[in-house]
Amino acid sequence: MMSSYEERRVEIETYFDRTAADAWSRLTSDAPVSRVRATVRAGRDRMRATLLGWLPADLSGRRLLDAGCGTGALAVEAARRGARVVAIDVAPTLISLAQERSPKDLGVGSIEFLVGDMSDPALGQFDHVVAMDSVIHYQAADVVTLLAGVAARTTGSILFTYAPRTPALAVMHAVGRFFPRGDRSPAIEPVAERRLHRLVAEHPGFADWRIGRTQRIARGFYTSQALELVRQ
Repeated sequence: MMSSYEERRVEIETYFDRTAADAWSRLTSDAPVSRVRATVRAGRDRMRATLLGWLPADLSGRRLLDAGCGTGALAVEAARRGARVVAIDVAPTLISLAQERSPKDLGVGSIEFLVGDMSDPALGQFDHVVAMDSVIHYQAADVVTLLAGVAARTTGSILFTYAPRTPALAVMHAVGRFFPRGDRSPAIEPVAERRLHRLVAEHPGFADWRIGRTQRIARGFYTSQALELVRQ
């Protein structure tokens, strides 16, 4: 029997690899989009800049996991700073797009694009892990357990985003239930900041970690909260 994490992972793979592949390709490009999607694009750009700003300016020689890399924008920027990036996503279509868009010259940095699960121990050790908007569809307890497994193989920091529990997000979540099933994206799982911090603090996998910076980005239909975990 599959766990709740595994069941949701299958839903996400199907959605991004088939249902939303074309829309995601446009959203993550320079192509014209609707006003609603333009706010999402702007929010994602701001969030990506925030997370990159929390990483060292010089990543030369450091190994970074871009967990749920999508079409690879963050991976490219990290590689340009010198990082050896492992960029992984469950959706083969997104990985294909990422490979097509990746510049030929990344300087001393590099990117290895993979289709698979970010939690796979075979990926090895990392200095930094970034999971931007890639765990927002999972239940909070599953997210913390997932990241704790990755933390065991990480020496520096883990940066991830989650959907903060707000009245506006609650309304959008409720409205989404009225869309035809075939048009729905996998539900976002909003979580209260205090509860998430408590789950992290109580998980034995984070005994040697501390909570660092946090930042909420809200742009129209995009709302996401970044959280930094740092090994002590």
